[in-house]
Amino acid sequence: ARLNPQKIASGTMPVVFDRRVSSGMLGHLLGAIAGAAITRKTSFLLDALGTQIFAKSVTICDDPHRPRGLRSRPFDGEGLPVQPIKLVDEGMLETWLLDSASARQLGLEPTGHASRGIGGAPGVAPSNLYMQAGHIPPETLIAEIDYGILVTELIGQGVNGITGDYSRGAAGYLIEKGEITRPVSEITIASNLKDMFRALTPANDLEFRYGINAPTLRIDGMTIAGE
Repeated sequence: ARLNPQKIASGTMPVVFDRRVSSGMLGHLLGAIAGAAITRKTSFLLDALGTQIFAKSVTICDDPHRPRGLRSRPFDGEGLPVQPIKLVDEGMLETWLLDSASARQLGLEPTGHASRGIGGAPGVAPSNLYMQAGHIPPETLIAEIDYGILVTELIGQGVNGITGDYSRGAAGYLIEKGEITRPVSEITIASNLKDMFRALTPANDLEFRYGINAPTLRIDGMTIAGE
């Protein structure tokens, strides 16, 4: 659908993350709240437990008991029983993701997120992770934008887990006066994940298709590098 994509002028503007790419935000959160990142002090959320890191409209859940969930399980990689848990409740960061080793180092209880590979010690991983749907249709999130970007593709891995700095190549469509107008490519979108989390608004179009799911997301005030 993106025939003859164009570059755009650089600037600060709202960015809408299509559902195909929005779950990446949850991936960045997971990396920052994993027990190993906390014990090594390599997380941009190191001091954020129990604080407001998202708007109150954002709740993020991990549900290992969801029927037909792709990652449903009765126990984690260390044999501990698992329970549905809210990682973020109305914007507040409620927990780290802990296996036994990281929990012991932090003086906390394991959260049932140990994950085993073929060899080596367990790491941590979620089960069926999702951001709860908001109340606003994605069409409305877009209609309110005078000039911005709808991102349908992200390129590269320019995210610093220690500082939260975020810079990735992107492609998608230009939004002008609330309408999706023309394809754009060869742009870079940048911000800091702390600022992005606080400025994030979820749409109401959550679907459970993968192990990690999120609705369409709008983040205001991102820096776009184009021409």
